[in-house]
Amino acid sequence: MSWTAAATKVCALLALAAALGWYYGQPLWAVAGTLLLLVGFWLYQMKRVQRWLRNPGEPPPETYGIWGDILSEIYQLQKKGREARDRLQSTVDYLQDSFSSMRDGVAIVDDHGLLKWFNEPAQSLLSLRPADKGQSLMNLVRAPEFLRYFNLGDFRKPLEYRTAGDSGAWLRVEITRFGDGDRLLFIRDITASVRMEKVRKDFVANVSHELRTPLTVISGYLGTFLSDTSRLDPRYIKPLQQMLQQAVRMENLLKDLLWLSRIESEQGMEVHTPVDIRSLLTELQDELRTAHPERKLELELATDHKVMGDYRELYSAVSNLVLNAIRYSVDNTVVNVSWSRRDGGYHLAVSDRGIGIDAAHIPRLTERFYRVEDSRSPASGGTGLGLAIVKHVAASHGARLKIESKLGKGSTFSLVFPGQGRGINPGDSPDAAAQPGEHLTARG
Repeated sequence: MSWTAAATKVCALLALAAALGWYYGQPLWAVAGTLLLLVGFWLYQMKRVQRWLRNPGEPPPETYGIWGDILSEIYQLQKKGREARDRLQSTVDYLQDSFSSMRDGVAIVDDHGLLKWFNEPAQSLLSLRPADKGQSLMNLVRAPEFLRYFNLGDFRKPLEYRTAGDSGAWLRVEITRFGDGDRLLFIRDITASVRMEKVRKDFVANVSHELRTPLTVISGYLGTFLSDTSRLDPRYIKPLQQMLQQAVRMENLLKDLLWLSRIESEQGMEVHTPVDIRSLLTELQDELRTAHPERKLELELATDHKVMGDYRELYSAVSNLVLNAIRYSVDNTVVNVSWSRRDGGYHLAVSDRGIGIDAAHIPRLTERFYRVEDSRSPASGGTGLGLAIVKHVAASHGARLKIESKLGKGSTFSLVFPGQGRGINPGDSPDAAAQPGEHLTARG
């Protein structure tokens, strides 16, 4: 029954009472008595509803009219609510059972930083106790790195830190927000991986240091022998030249390995030195003018934006890109290097008109020692580590390496720096010192 039908019945009842009262000469008393009866009836129905609502497990009291409809709708809403809660609880129980079976630690923290739930691995990794549920996570985990990471609220990158104590375990923490400010924590013990990585880096560093001395001696003697070829048997000149070429290549390989190891060990450390990319490119141009006088290097400097970072690392990355462009481009062609702002970021692009790269090889170019089949030639002089170095330098400076290439037409390697964050503009006015399209051209 709708409220309009109930209102119609009330009005009809009052009209009937008024008619009877008028017949007996007391219309007002008849209407007032009828209203009192209606109010008493409604108060009684309200009492029944209230009593039933206090015991939601019981079926609703039987009644009729609009009160029956109201009780029926309330009962249906309660039923749907119970079913929804049961489904939600079933889902929560399923997720908790799934998290409990994981080897990694999992913990749920509410918007106030209180522990709502955690599994046994999390209890072990974070040194928690079952009684710690409901306690503040900030009071239970004392690691300064974790506290800063948790309070900062920037969870785009995971946190890796070393725990205190004799064990000195390394933990990796990933945090995801969900619900109304709750946070889901995944904790993994990466001690074995960190130790293996340290062993690898130490091995590379030690082997590189041990090999540098004998290689220096070998290349030194070979250079001495070849300094005066008139005294050598002509049969030995070419083999000695090849030996010297390979010795120099091995020395360059060791230098790149040591440099790559250093970059990897320092990756993630904040650097607050402004690097003038314009000056860096000009210095590189002067160096290449001497090393490769036959090649033409064209600079296009359209911004004076400075990047916050390490000068030597950035110089190494850019020089690797430029030398690759020179090495794999056709003779008597121009290598273009541009520094500009576009698409909301700052692009340092190195373009050549060389042999190009098949699209199938591009995803693997930054792997160590990976070479495209056509470029596997000792004459190229590369070590196979240049783009790996570029990739790690880009990551440590918040940039990304973008590669575009077409076979037979050339390639463009770009370091794309974010428009905000790790960079400054002199005078707080972007692009103030250079005019778009400004070119500095020289033989490099």
